[in-house]
Amino acid sequence: MNRTRTELGAVVVFCFFTTAATLLAADTNKQPSSYQPVALHEEFHSVVARMKAAKPEIMKRQLALLAERYDLSDRADAGTTMSRGKALQAGVRVKLPGGANWDSLAQMTPDQIREKNIFPAGFMPLPHANHPEGGMLFPKFHIDAIKKEEDRDLARFDLDFDIPEHFLPEFPAPIYLTTRPDLGDVTH
Repeated sequence: MNRTRTELGAVVVFCFFTTAATLLAADTNKQPSSYQPVALHEEFHSVVARMKAAKPEIMKRQLALLAERYDLSDRADAGTTMSRGKALQAGVRVKLPGGANWDSLAQMTPDQIREKNIFPAGFMPLPHANHPEGGMLFPKFHIDAIKKEEDRDLARFDLDFDIPEHFLPEFPAPIYLTTRPDLGDVTH
């Protein structure tokens, strides 16, 4: 009986190491990843120089994408404002493909929209301006406020915030407590 357990244990250990070896071998043949490697082999100053040089082209591409998908003009709705008086933008801002209009689109079935390839691109996910690098971007007014309050600079050397300020909420955003509506905006 002891011999059977020993043999069984040996088989289990053999299977474990065989599986581990297979997984390690498969790991070396992995597809490229979008994750930034932790061990960088480039000096920081050269990374900064490279990314600063690429910034104009990246921003040009992102702003062209936004202009292709959306009407970003400043068309405020008369008489409609946010809590502290900033004007709200009016109208549908997603652009339709050439020749399409909202009424004709409303009459079509999803299959017809797919066949004619006229689904508005403005409803598709908007990619990060520099997806390989990623990271957060803040509007200028937010960067300025944090710099003033905390002396921290959130500006990036490689990208700028790309959504026009007239589409953004007031800063700081108002906070209303649902349990205390009598207090109003508590950010004051």
